[in-house]
Amino acid sequence: MIRGIIFDFDGLILDTEVPEFQVWQEIYAAHGCELPLATWATSIGTSYEVFDPFAYLEAQLGRLVERETIRLKRQQRYTELLSAQAVLPGVCEYIADARRLGLQLGVASSSSRAWVTGHLTQLGLCAHFDCITCADDVQRTKPDPALYRAALAALGLRADQAIALEDSPNGIAAAKRAGLFCVAVPNSLTRQLSLTHADLQLDSLADLPLERLLGVVQGHGRGV
Repeated sequence: MIRGIIFDFDGLILDTEVPEFQVWQEIYAAHGCELPLATWATSIGTSYEVFDPFAYLEAQLGRLVERETIRLKRQQRYTELLSAQAVLPGVCEYIADARRLGLQLGVASSSSRAWVTGHLTQLGLCAHFDCITCADDVQRTKPDPALYRAALAALGLRADQAIALEDSPNGIAAAKRAGLFCVAVPNSLTRQLSLTHADLQLDSLADLPLERLLGVVQGHGRGV
């Protein structure tokens, strides 16, 4: 019986990922270099320690760059782009429907707790979640399953009692390794990546109401 929904945060609740990639593409272009999506994609949905955009830029240039100057400009531009983002379509409806149906709600994010709870509070969504598991809570972030296992433990659920909502290959891998049914809901950036390991893919949560999704999950052999 499905008793909980676990959301990713970046790119699933709020599109923080497209602005981030756009900013770094602009920085690279200003230096006469390119940042391919295939290279950047390794860091989507996981720790930023996986890929160092400064080191990659310096390798292309063959010299060091003024990192602190770039860091400040990047933060200013990123804040500007992010301020224009709203909660992604269907998210608020899923939260409301989950509450109406008596389902528990969790977040499993590779970002820091300060980042996730700060944005959720600003969006007026933080109080709706029964648990929020972040990079601070585990030794390894996605694609390792630790975040999802921690969320399940906090919710008191087994893997077959919850659905994961994800947007990236790293997130999908983490959810599947934890044994969850995983729905991929990519943004304009992650839609260009391979999401074939997800159990189901939607263009938007607005395309499939939660009660209908529960029916689909039941059709895959998991009770509702």
